[in-house]
Formats: sequence, C-alpha cells, structure tokens
Amino acid sequence: RWAKQHGLPRLEGHEAGAQNIRPIIKCLNQHHIKYATLYGFSTENWNRPEDEVTGLLCLFEESINKYVSEFHENGIKLRHLGHLEELPQGLQTAISKAIELTKNNTRMTLNFALNYGGRLEILDAVRHIIAESIPLQNIDERLFRSYLYTAGLPDVDLLIRTGGEFRISNFLIWQAVYSEYYFTDVLWPNFNQKELEKALLVYSQRQRRFGRL
Repeated sequence: RWAKQHGLPRLEGHEAGAQNIRPIIKCLNQHHIKYATLYGFSTENWNRPEDEVTGLLCLFEESINKYVSEFHENGIKLRHLGHLEELPQGLQTAISKAIELTKNNTRMTLNFALNYGGRLEILDAVRHIIAESIPLQNIDERLFRSYLYTAGLPDVDLLIRTGGEFRISNFLIWQAVYSEYYFTDVLWPNFNQKELEKALLVYSQRQRRFGRL
C-alpha cells in the first residue's frame, strides 16, 4: 500500500519497509526492550505473485547480511520463527549464519518470523509431542510451550499492527493471548521512532488484568 500511495512498484515498498528495520530495532534497544519479533513473511504469503515473493525473499537475505554485524555489535541475539527448509538456500544460509554469530548475545533477542504461521506453529508442536509419545497426563501448558518455536521466550506484552488493519494475521496466536494491542493507520515504512515511542507510551498507561477484575 505504501508503494501504491507513492506510485511505485510493490517491491520498492518492501524495500522501504526493510530499510525501516534498523532504526526501529535501534530504538527498541535504546528503550531496553529485551524481546521483539518482526513478522516478515507468513505461510500465506506464498500465494502472492511469484516475482513479488522472489524479490521479497531476496530482500530478506540482503537485509540480514547487511545488518547482522551491527546487530551483533549491539548485543542482539537473532532467532528465526517458522519453517526454514522451504526458504531459498541463500536465505537459509544467511539466517543460519546470523543465528550462529549472535547466539551468545544477551542484550536483546530479535525474532524474525519468516515463513511463519501461528496455526502451523501449534500443529508442529502437537506433531512433535505425538512423535515423542508423551503420556497424555503429562501434557500441560508449560510442556506445550516448550514445543513452540518461541520456547524459552516470554509471552507477548505488546502487539503493534501498522497500516490500519485490525487483525493479527495468524501471528503468535498462542503467545499473544494476553497481549495488549496497538493499531495504527501509519504504514510500516513510515512507522518511525516517534510512532514507536507513542505506542510504548500508550502501552505503559494501560492496566493489564490477565483475566482478573
């Protein structure tokens, strides 16, 4: 939509979005946010035009290779959420190298959700539990969480949706059960530090009840 508003090809809109990753992550790091997840490519996005998908995945590969050293220097640990094996080999390699390089960093954990779907994540967890023949009486929320892609990470506190959409699009549907939602009409390429800090301020003013009165 950003590209359409500016009379540009769709891929140029994706490029503008990719360029926004670095300043947003820098701002999150400055605010001492320990965990963040960027939703880059869903399992449903394969249904887009082939040339757009190819260009988008190449853009992810370029962005990871471009920023990984800076992220590493700033103490950021990178993780991937989703099915890696279905992505192009070059992107798989970039992701694997980034994960290996940053695995011991502790200042911030940044998850890249690429070829990710919330329902698929839950199905994968169920399949692994069944494959390991875990007794039914041993299955509880704590065990189930350990089979999710986000094992070892806390639940989502704040979910930000840009672009005027009022849906979460199959994103972290288990982890976001008690998260606060922030919706904005601002498109992702225009979602700058000021907009992010506005979202953080709104979140800080909310009272979280977690089902309690």
